[in-house]
Amino acid sequence: MIERTTVRLTLALLAVWMVSGQDATAQSLEIRSGDPVPRDVREMYDRGLKYLASRQDRDGGWQSQHRGAGLAGMALMCFMASGEDPNYGLYSANIRRAVRYIILAQDKSTGYFGVSMYQHGFAMLALAEAYGMIDDRDLWTEPDGKQPSIGQSLELSVRSAITAQKDNSFKAWRYSPSGNEADTSVTGSVLMGLLAARNAGIEVPDEAIDQAIAYFVGMTASSGQVAYSGGVGGFNESLARISIGTLVYAVARRKDLPQFKQTLGYLKDKNSAGTAGYGGVEYQSYYQAQALFQGDFDAYKQWNKALVRRLKGEQKQDGGFEGTQGKYVATTLNLLALAVNYRFLPIYER
Repeated sequence: MIERTTVRLTLALLAVWMVSGQDATAQSLEIRSGDPVPRDVREMYDRGLKYLASRQDRDGGWQSQHRGAGLAGMALMCFMASGEDPNYGLYSANIRRAVRYIILAQDKSTGYFGVSMYQHGFAMLALAEAYGMIDDRDLWTEPDGKQPSIGQSLELSVRSAITAQKDNSFKAWRYSPSGNEADTSVTGSVLMGLLAARNAGIEVPDEAIDQAIAYFVGMTASSGQVAYSGGVGGFNESLARISIGTLVYAVARRKDLPQFKQTLGYLKDKNSAGTAGYGGVEYQSYYQAQALFQGDFDAYKQWNKALVRRLKGEQKQDGGFEGTQGKYVATTLNLLALAVNYRFLPIYER
């Protein structure tokens, strides 16, 4: 569990050693990301983290119309994404409360995090990013019995997702783990969680990934547009879904597929057009940042400049952002879109 952290620290020390004649204390951001993180990004991000920290409940969750393990997972990733020490840094207490909240929300027999597979996917993704970065040996201090470790909870959540997939006729996911329908938005959330878990060293059957990718292939038109759910909503210009398709093809290491080239091409041609859809522009930006970063770095850099300018004008004085799904959701999604600048989370690596 500590192996990933050890590797990161080793690489950082090597980078410092290789930069001769420079003050090592002044270039941690450059070492971590490969490029300097823009000042506007750092300032916005710091204000956003202060907003999230000030509104965390004592139980580790956040008050929101979408309260649940997945939403806590999104905030957890925000705190870890900029490189703050998750064990001893400024927000280490917020991080540990969020981890405990997520694990306690899990059904210990089924592994399901509850509310919806959306929540399950984001919670699984967050635990995968935390696994190996957070020392959870002293995570549970209460005398009410031993609770699962991050790794144990993550493994159980993976089994839960795979069980739901096996029972689904599309070999994908919908809102309920027992649902027999599927859609590309929920499937993208769960698939990213599985891919992150696999990257973290958790056993995820190749068949599960291959079947989910096959579902996306079947939902991708030759134009690069991605349908919503078996024709429901059809093929339209949803840049959120097109971004999800591009991202899962890339992270699953299937850039060889023609569908990856089709979705990426559409995204690059019309990256300022399209409809934001139900989740709003912040949901679109969350996936679009990652998709362009994974697919075409030059295109990402240009798009990211526009994102930073837009969010700088939209951030409220308290550090939060307004959005269609409420201030908490909008803030976490916007921060995670900005977090690609840091490239610290394992899922944001290319």
